[in-house]
Amino acid sequence: MNQPDNLKKGEKGAWISIFAYIFLAITKLVVAQIGNSEALRADGLNNSTDVVASIAVLIGLKISRKPPDEDHHYGHYRAETIASLFAAFIMMSVGLQVLYDTCKKMITGHTVQPDMLTAWTAIGAAAVMFFVYRYNAALAKKVQSTSLHAAAQDNRSDALVSIGAFIGIIGAQIGLFWLDPLAGFIVGVIICKTAWDIFKDSTHTLTDGFDEKLLTKIKASIAKVDEVKEVYDVKGRIHGNQTFIEITILVDPTLNVKESHDITERIERFLAETHNISYAHIHIEPYPKQHK
Repeated sequence: MNQPDNLKKGEKGAWISIFAYIFLAITKLVVAQIGNSEALRADGLNNSTDVVASIAVLIGLKISRKPPDEDHHYGHYRAETIASLFAAFIMMSVGLQVLYDTCKKMITGHTVQPDMLTAWTAIGAAAVMFFVYRYNAALAKKVQSTSLHAAAQDNRSDALVSIGAFIGIIGAQIGLFWLDPLAGFIVGVIICKTAWDIFKDSTHTLTDGFDEKLLTKIKASIAKVDEVKEVYDVKGRIHGNQTFIEITILVDPTLNVKESHDITERIERFLAETHNISYAHIHIEPYPKQHK
């Protein structure tokens, strides 16, 4: 299956996240207001930002499917990485707001016992988000989407956030009223941590960062090809959900053009089958006598 088809399938995961977040955000905020729970309120605000972040992912996936044009010769695949970066900024802003609000209430001592309805709402939401996480994580791996992978990690953190809210609310039921706002504070920390992780991965990709361990494995794999005398250089970068590799190899200088071309084709097939790399630019140079 080609990359645009993969990205189209990835949109299904984004839509599932959007509908789940809209439903959970409304439910949590309403129940938190009725049941007086700061933890559930923070969780609901978290989900409301996730709606915007999921829409950004969806837009990024749609733009990524656009074919190459005169201004984008390599396509628009990095649009989904930019979408992930945008989602990180939104999550961080809300996480900081949650931290501010909960810290303010903890300092002033404004705490009340939340209703048990808020606890059941939190644990039910955790179950829903864990299901969404499993689905999106599997889909992201299948279609190789960085933005959907980021969304899946957000889904998982949301499930953990709801579990934390549940624990805080239960603690408040036995007289530990400070546990509810404390749970809200922890929710804010988790939101900020998730946002930072997504931001770090996105900026690493956009600045052409690449996994050095993977490059070492690729270099070792190519070196095993019989006709390759030496793997002189290997560079890599991520372009949306694609891996681009640039390779310079040294071969016998007596080989003709066709023989050299056959070597590059074998390496391309090998990279696709072994490392799932669909794009490799291979430059061939003669193996000098001094390297013998």
